[in-house]
Amino acid sequence: MSWGTELWDQFDNLDKHTQWGIDFLERYAKFVKERLDIEQNYAKQLRNLVKKYCPKRSKDEEPRFTSCLSFYSVLNELNDYAGQREVVAEEMAHKVYGELMRYSQDLKAERKHHLQEGRKAQQYLDHCWKQMDNSKRKFERECKEAEKSQITYDRLDNDINATKSEVEKAKAQFYLRTHMADESKNEYAAQLQNFNAEQWKHFNNAIPHIFKNLQDMDERRTVKLGETYRSFAEAERRVIPIVSKCLEGMVSAAKAVDERRDSSIVVESFKSGFEPPGDFPFEDFSQNLSRTGSDGTISNTPKGDRERDGAPGPRPDPKHPMSRTKNKLWLFGKKPKAPSVEDFSHLPPEQRRKRLQQRIDELSKELQKEMDQRDALNKMKDVYEKNPQMGDPSSLQPKISETICNMEKLRSEIHKNETWLSEVEGKQSSRGDRRHSADNHHHTPQGRESPEGSYTDDTSQEHHTPHHRSGPPQPGNPNPDPHEFDDEFDDDDPLPVIGHCKALYSFDGQNEGTLVMAEDEVLYIIEEDKGDGWTRARKQSGEEGYVPTSYVEITLEKNSKGAVTYI
Repeated sequence: MSWGTELWDQFDNLDKHTQWGIDFLERYAKFVKERLDIEQNYAKQLRNLVKKYCPKRSKDEEPRFTSCLSFYSVLNELNDYAGQREVVAEEMAHKVYGELMRYSQDLKAERKHHLQEGRKAQQYLDHCWKQMDNSKRKFERECKEAEKSQITYDRLDNDINATKSEVEKAKAQFYLRTHMADESKNEYAAQLQNFNAEQWKHFNNAIPHIFKNLQDMDERRTVKLGETYRSFAEAERRVIPIVSKCLEGMVSAAKAVDERRDSSIVVESFKSGFEPPGDFPFEDFSQNLSRTGSDGTISNTPKGDRERDGAPGPRPDPKHPMSRTKNKLWLFGKKPKAPSVEDFSHLPPEQRRKRLQQRIDELSKELQKEMDQRDALNKMKDVYEKNPQMGDPSSLQPKISETICNMEKLRSEIHKNETWLSEVEGKQSSRGDRRHSADNHHHTPQGRESPEGSYTDDTSQEHHTPHHRSGPPQPGNPNPDPHEFDDEFDDDDPLPVIGHCKALYSFDGQNEGTLVMAEDEVLYIIEEDKGDGWTRARKQSGEEGYVPTSYVEITLEKNSKGAVTYI
């Protein structure tokens, strides 16, 4: 249905309608702009959320638990999902909002042009009508004047008193007015014919053409809206496959959570390599008591053991804390931080072994790189020797020497770390042997716990290597004055027992004031390490002295202030 034929007289209404159409298009463009702003803000907030919960530590410090790795996978997928929201916003910005705003400007210019043409055609028709109307009014006036002149002429011609000159003058005026009326009539007829022709052209050619252009413009606007509606939906639908992959990745990450694997990682991460505490040996404090047949009791300590001690033991104390205090296992305590050392001796054996193996692997990779570089330099040197014009072979010698030097350093480092690794593995093996041996000789109750509920990483209390290898570094001489120990040991009131320890290695005690001990021997602690690496201990025989703290496994009693005093 054509606007030109049906709405030929609705120019003003079509003017309003086309303006409403452009306003509606711009309103939809505003809606799209607000929608893409929402998408952009949503994507930005998602990225900030991912950034907030992403790990900020190095890869070496990252937890390896499947639950953590799956969560990081979810974060990565969510980050990709945020990227797809940004893609949606960009598509809407360029293919919908931007296109609508450009098209709106074109519509405004086109509408303005068509309306100006319509107004010009209407103005020209109005001009033709005014000319016709003026000629009509002139013709009407001339006819009235001719009628008046005819009446005057007839009156004077019939008046016998009128002079001939007056009659002739009236006749001439009558003929003049009649002639002027005829000319006005001809002009009016011409103007009327012209107006009718222009009016026909206006309503049959000009206006239908202009209205058709306006109709085409409005229909194109409607089509453009439909296309942008589709583009609006396509921007969302285009990312659905990738969004689906992101969601599938999240589901896969959820399926990858393995509780058994996480449990094994906990074991792998915190396994110290230490053997569980052995049975606590029976401590006989009645060795120096005389037994008679009338006592009705039998000594629990074999005679051979008393003779082997070589000296009477200290007198027992019925309030001895060791007999009534359970020691806490170090396993369940909080592990204090210790300074890192080159050989990782501050770590438990199993963790130390892993770190050493990791370092050996890294050094081996570096060594391989240096070897590859050396081979490449040697090949280049051969090429230069065969083709001197390509370069000077001697210029490569410093670099080759540097590479060889680096290789030697790396080999030395690898050898050193392999030595430490073999010590750790050997120590674990020997400790396992000692554990089996101890199981065959002791049958006393287990469950020893440390008083602090933890074990220590401190290098002063960490055992390093067994005695059949190079032992751990011994601390400096506990006191440069040998007589100071004598003064301490000459006290009339011996120090109370504050704990006990088990020798991890044998110690010869050659220095003045030190105590000889055998591996696995149990001693009483009477004075803690003051920070010099030495702990004061007492044997069951009563002999006192200092032993290296790193040679013993120490367990302090909770109620050390109420410990037994030996006389």
